[in-house]
Amino acid sequence: MDPAGSPDTYSSRIKKETWKHTLILSYQSIGVVYGRLSTAPLYVFGTIPTEDFHSDGTAFEYFSFIFWTLTIISLLKYAFIVLRADDNGEGGTFALYSLLCRHAKVGLLPDDRSTKEIMHHERGSPLRIKAESRARRAIEKYKSSHYVMLFLALSGACLIIGDAVLTPSISVLSASSGLQRALSKIKYSSSPMRQQSISDAIERYVPVAFACAVLVCLFMLQHYGTRKIGFIFAPVVTIWLIFIGGVGIYNIFHFNSKILVAISPVYMYKFVRNIDKSWRSLGSILLCVAGSEAMFADLGHFSKKSIQITFSCLIYPLLVFCYAGQAAYISKNLNASEDFNHLSRSIPERLGHVFLFLSLLASVIGSQATITASFSIINQCLALGCFPRVKVIHTSDNRRGQVYIPDVNWLLMVLSLTVTIGFRDLHRIASSVGLAIVSGMVVTTCLMSLVIALHWEKTLFLSGCFLLFFGFIEAVYVSACMLSLHEGGWYLLVLSAVTFTVMFAWHYGTKKKYEFDLQNKVPTEWLTDLSPGLGVSRVPGIGLIYTDIVSGIPAFFSHFITNLPAFHQVLIFVSFKLLPIPYVLPSERYLVGRVGAKDHKIYRCIVRYGYCDQVRDTDDFEEQIIRSIGEFISLEENDSESLISSEGRMMIVGNPSPDGNALIPLHYNTTINLGPANMANAETYIGAASDMIEKVGPVCRKKVRFILPENTSKMQVSAREELQELINSRESGTAYFLGQSHLEFRDDLNFIKKFLIMTYVFLDKNCREPPVALNIPHAALLKVGMVYTI
Repeated sequence: MDPAGSPDTYSSRIKKETWKHTLILSYQSIGVVYGRLSTAPLYVFGTIPTEDFHSDGTAFEYFSFIFWTLTIISLLKYAFIVLRADDNGEGGTFALYSLLCRHAKVGLLPDDRSTKEIMHHERGSPLRIKAESRARRAIEKYKSSHYVMLFLALSGACLIIGDAVLTPSISVLSASSGLQRALSKIKYSSSPMRQQSISDAIERYVPVAFACAVLVCLFMLQHYGTRKIGFIFAPVVTIWLIFIGGVGIYNIFHFNSKILVAISPVYMYKFVRNIDKSWRSLGSILLCVAGSEAMFADLGHFSKKSIQITFSCLIYPLLVFCYAGQAAYISKNLNASEDFNHLSRSIPERLGHVFLFLSLLASVIGSQATITASFSIINQCLALGCFPRVKVIHTSDNRRGQVYIPDVNWLLMVLSLTVTIGFRDLHRIASSVGLAIVSGMVVTTCLMSLVIALHWEKTLFLSGCFLLFFGFIEAVYVSACMLSLHEGGWYLLVLSAVTFTVMFAWHYGTKKKYEFDLQNKVPTEWLTDLSPGLGVSRVPGIGLIYTDIVSGIPAFFSHFITNLPAFHQVLIFVSFKLLPIPYVLPSERYLVGRVGAKDHKIYRCIVRYGYCDQVRDTDDFEEQIIRSIGEFISLEENDSESLISSEGRMMIVGNPSPDGNALIPLHYNTTINLGPANMANAETYIGAASDMIEKVGPVCRKKVRFILPENTSKMQVSAREELQELINSRESGTAYFLGQSHLEFRDDLNFIKKFLIMTYVFLDKNCREPPVALNIPHAALLKVGMVYTI
């Protein structure tokens, strides 16, 4: 249940979205999504080498490229096509990958048969089975195609993260350069030599120092969340857009109104004829669409309609006027100064101070889109097992896609400062930014063409046309960016390679651990039938065993029982299972069943969640599990929609029963210890195996206790007695069992696999604890160590 008290599904959000809500989101998106696109004029023309402006016709040719690139890439591809491929309101490369995983079965995380049954047992869920097509069968057949899609998804995520490092640096440094020019004009001394030395010092130190200070302030603002940042930044970006758009219209009529004829593709043909002279300048032209990918990646923070309306009606026309005005100025002022191609030169002199103030503010905001997009992408990677564990903070009660990740935020800040101090030059940073932009677009184009064929079920001809048309345009820009690879593009490749290695190593390690769990699990009969003959005793209380498998007994728990033959009166095996959708309805979250006969009091609870859900780090998670077991017991006899699995019948539990809750929680009523019997037995076997189990603290604090409702006349006697036993066991105390893996690799593994395993082990030891372990009382936490040989 979301904080508002109702399921926050995408379909319900669409129904509830009114024009008022759309306009509010449109206003917020100006300050978050479009800050990057809006500040691109600061460095698009400015990063083109001045020697590449051969004549006034060159300005026409560059503007023609800008106009059509902005129209085809930003408007046509992203605003009208790619935004339609949302995954229940979520965007980005991993949303496209999720669609493919769901509709083409290309996911690489292994599942056993029972898992697949559980994943497809959905009531009203988006997980529907579609008719098979030849393309889908071919992709599902070849394992190599699965790895290609994972490679594309991870590469797209790495490029967005790399862009979030580079964009703040180039945006703020470009505005700082304008400040440096303004300060250099001030006369500090009557001596020409002293004046020149002061100007040189300003040029050398002021832009970088000021940019670093602004970057620190920008990243310190992130914890306020998308909503507050959007309301703060939106007025500034709006005023900035109106300002540069108005100045652009003025420059068109004041300098060269013929610039408007440059929208003709003929001028692009003229540019291509002189391919040997200034082809590399296309890498700078590409920067005009910087931030287009963020429109899709930030979709979870806003809505499709709000983003489309804002871009089509406000952002696009004002940017066209701005670029046209700047091109008109350049066409009439070639070589008027050393930096005649910078935006600040095209601003009327009486508005120079206004421009300087607005550009400094807008440059700070210009980085927000990529920073927000990186948070969204990493949040999706976390749920899909492709990123080390980090803390995720949801900053909005209404839109669950608005997240803030502190660890990533500070890492981005350090890397951005490193780029600013290390490069100190707009042209070199622009080479990396351009390569990041076009590479991310190529990844989106490839995945989108597959979505068209496999999810939208269009013809392969239509999918191929999309791939060839946009792929050809992007390939042109890739070739231009590769010419500047030695100048600064290498940094993006290094950063992306490191990020990709971390993400793939985490995915590989997670996959291998899960395979080991599947291969080494023991059948449930071992616990229910054989354990009494082995002298296993039952102690009062509830034992919650957290495991990744959804059938059988996990190897670490059988290892525990073999060495210490005792377990709790009530056992609950809890598994978290990711569905390839953003959100799971609260009414369909829990799948509960029995392990063995009724008198064994052993249950299995499978918690299903989407890649944007946060279900593990809630303070009342234990209460939700106990209540779901109680609902299962009360409804078990009359249920007609339960799933028959290999272990027996499983039931979807979520909403309370029509006759009321099976268990009534009394919140914060008392503080309960583990219980004397439970504690005594716990001390016995904890002392016997201190090398396997970690136990910290003497007391387990409880937030909730349960009672049976007064009116239980309609409930069967056996169900009422079982519920009372569940309550009594809860009063005796709860213990949590977590497996703690120690990975070792076989000697016959090749170097790459050994390196991936070592990287995973290093990351696992140095990242955050599993979310479910963070809110467990230390007195009740039992960690069972086990060696995993990969």
